Amino acid sequence: MALVKAGVLVLDCAEPEKLAVFYKELLEGEESDATANRVEIRTADGFRIALRRDVNATPPSWPRPENSLQAHLEFVVDDLDAVERRVVSLGGRPLEAKDASGPLEERGYADPAGHSFTLRRTAPTAPKQG
Repeated sequence: MALVKAGVLVLDCAEPEKLAVFYKELLEGEESDATANRVEIRTADGFRIALRRDVNATPPSWPRPENSLQAHLEFVVDDLDAVERRVVSLGGRPLEAKDASGPLEERGYADPAGHSFTLRRTAPTAPKQG
């Protein structure tokens, strides 16, 4: 029997109810649990994220050399442009504007509370035609 039953990614923020709206919409998830200080969201594939109230929370500032090992979220998407439009419409913001090269394309963003995340698209497995 496993000792750990489930994993939940928890982000601290000043207003978990407001940040929960962003992640529910972005991830097309549902609120699975809520208390006065914590809101948990679960997606159809079982991913769980919780937003925990910390009245002293300050937005992370990434990328900074002194914070180079800071954790961030990464979401795999099919259409970077479409998801970017959705992120921005929900109150997120781009962190960088660079062209990715190689087999992966990715873009960095911050949620409305300042937590960084990456949208990543893998290159098609079929060879390019033409």
